Amino acid sequence: MTSENLFFNGINGATGEYLVPPASLQQLAELARWAVNEREVVDGVDPGRLDQTGWGVIYPRGLDPAIRSALAPLLEHRRTHGPVRELEYLPRDSRLSFLNRYGAGPGLADPRALPYYLLLVGDPTLIPFSFQFQLDLQHAVGRLHFDTPEEYARYAGSVVAAETSRSPRPRRAVLFGVKNPGDPATQGSAEDFIAPLAERLAGQPGWSVESLVEKEATKERLGRLLGGEETPALLLTASHGMGFPLEDPRQLPHQGALLCQDWPGREAWQGPIPTDHYFSADDVGDDARLHGLVTFHFACYGAGTPRMDLYAQGYPEQIAPRDFVARLPQRLLSHPAGGALAVVGHVEKAYGYSFRWRPAGPQVQCFESFFRRLMTGQPVGRAMESFGQRYAELAAEVIELRRQRPVDEESLANLWIAMNDARGYVVLGDPAVRVVDVALD
Repeated sequence: MTSENLFFNGINGATGEYLVPPASLQQLAELARWAVNEREVVDGVDPGRLDQTGWGVIYPRGLDPAIRSALAPLLEHRRTHGPVRELEYLPRDSRLSFLNRYGAGPGLADPRALPYYLLLVGDPTLIPFSFQFQLDLQHAVGRLHFDTPEEYARYAGSVVAAETSRSPRPRRAVLFGVKNPGDPATQGSAEDFIAPLAERLAGQPGWSVESLVEKEATKERLGRLLGGEETPALLLTASHGMGFPLEDPRQLPHQGALLCQDWPGREAWQGPIPTDHYFSADDVGDDARLHGLVTFHFACYGAGTPRMDLYAQGYPEQIAPRDFVARLPQRLLSHPAGGALAVVGHVEKAYGYSFRWRPAGPQVQCFESFFRRLMTGQPVGRAMESFGQRYAELAAEVIELRRQRPVDEESLANLWIAMNDARGYVVLGDPAVRVVDVALD
């Protein structure tokens, strides 16, 4: 087995060190010993048509009635495009127990039993991230969680306004890639992720694609892309995500914030990371104009944080007081002047396995599929299918490899991390939203 160390995404804002120290494949294989077909609908159903797929909202038992009322305009709007169902998540529901209760089971999504597009509503302590991961294997799933009913109402209003006003943003996609000095993780993402993805997306009919890398990937520039005068229809950011220790007061407000080019790297900067180096919810002003934006944040904890570390060796380690959705996407989606349509990000730490496969090199097909589908008018939940397919494929490989004797440790380590990495991508927002300049029907 090679002794080369792997460098992972994510920076500890309290110390300035990596969230996960560089590790060898042998160490990861030891950890993997403890761990464990494209999503489609039934024949005759066009997954891009809500009148055929249906749309549903899943509430946890006991949800504040004010939240249901706040989302009523979104449900009424969805009813103009197809059937809408209101469903209930019961405590300790698994994916299968939930499906079975509504007359569904494993296999192709069947709108006669359950809608293909499903929106989870509420805190991940009420509807766990694990349920969202698994349900998304078969259905197109999104989540909304805010602190107040008013924020739910803002999001609902933003979606309805975006889909009825037909005042589109220009067909412009921006790929924002940080490349911090002396930092293998961001140097790899800039060279093996942003560059090949931009090349593949170039020439998409009717769209302009722009890369902003290294010196152009500053916090100030990101502010212009997230609500400022340069806000595009589609945005991808690739950077370290900020992480903070359990009980650190910055964890809830700043976990998953985006570390920008302003950080000079670990060799030049020792100690805690100042807010001047990263973009958080606090940097989204009340005058931001986010209406119609779909943004994908490749960063540790970019969508949320689980209570327990999914990558801990041996016994799970608590890393947060509870499961929670990251504050930056909450702010983007519920902005008082009109929020983003959807934010895609990662729950837990995000690794480079998503776009680099040793020894094959850069592998950006999942991201290419995501953006091409959005550019051609597919809903964001449908655009995410390649990530679920990747997770299912890798999980099957891990199960098969662990049965072999002797175990190929290097292959097991690679597959196990890649599987968990693929599992963690989620949609925050309604999975049926589309880029607003593409007609709904």
